[in-house]
Amino acid sequence: MNAAEDRVSAGSRSPTLWLKLVFIRLGVLPFLLIIAIIVFTLSSENFLTVSNLTNVVRQSVYLMMVALGQMLALLTGGFDLSVGTIVAITSVVGAMTMAAVASAMPDSVWLAIAIGCLAGVAAGTVVGVLNGIGVAVFGVSPFIMTLGISSVGFGTALYITGGIPVYGMPVEFGDIFGFGTALGIPVPIYFAAGLAILVYLIVNRTRLGRHFYAVGGNIKAAQLSGINTKLTLFVTYVLCAFLAAVSGMLLTARLDTGEANVGASLPLESIAACVIAGVSLRGGVGRAENVVLGALFIVLAQNGMNLARIGSYLQMAVLGGLLILAVVADQIRLRYIATIND
Repeated sequence: MNAAEDRVSAGSRSPTLWLKLVFIRLGVLPFLLIIAIIVFTLSSENFLTVSNLTNVVRQSVYLMMVALGQMLALLTGGFDLSVGTIVAITSVVGAMTMAAVASAMPDSVWLAIAIGCLAGVAAGTVVGVLNGIGVAVFGVSPFIMTLGISSVGFGTALYITGGIPVYGMPVEFGDIFGFGTALGIPVPIYFAAGLAILVYLIVNRTRLGRHFYAVGGNIKAAQLSGINTKLTLFVTYVLCAFLAAVSGMLLTARLDTGEANVGASLPLESIAACVIAGVSLRGGVGRAENVVLGALFIVLAQNGMNLARIGSYLQMAVLGGLLILAVVADQIRLRYIATIND
């Protein structure tokens, strides 16, 4: 990096060198953000308004929490295709438990909410425990393990509910955790900010965070250096599931129902948010703060396409194209870095 900075300093009048340095240090995300803001501002006069941007931030918190968990899996050289299932299981179990307790004890509203949230988050985290056991203990490929768990989880959620949304939760749950505000800021944003800070501290200020990068960079070298790679992988998928489960409960409050079909698009969207934010699919590279911006960009792009009246099917194609573009950009960035190091 220092070599690249020296070159830019020596030829500071060259915009090309400056853009290349920005690309090497920050990836493709800043360029995509600028392009998206320009295009969607020209497409709709309502895009760059305070109310719309506030709505974008509020909608992005659910993907943001899932993407932060996905980042942990990617850092260790894997990924989690079951995050959508975790959200669905959390939503169904949490809503059913909350509705049952509220029905049995109608005067204990907050007890019902607390028990329902704990049950939902616990159920979602159990999925992460299963993923962690499969990947860390039995050495199953993360792709196969999380894909299989995803199918099992969605099937279980649909079987439990019969495909029918779960109602009967206390009104206060949705009013506060789904639509409530504190100091003018939507309540879910506080949860997302708290979890983002927690993940940032874990990744950048703890030994566990260094182990994530070490395992993703070279798992054999990590083993030789004394790192318990199996425990690191296990904790990775448990934390990923916990973050997705919290997102699932907040999304349940927003929908005011328990949905077995919720979260189906989250695996693709969370991976796209991470890759666009510069998290390498090879493992060992990624920053939590960039993933927050990556999730914000995905929701911003979806919001802009909605305002531009682009159909949902075409939006899926655009999202897939952005993912491919981000992977290609990551490969080009790695080549630039290798050239500088040489």
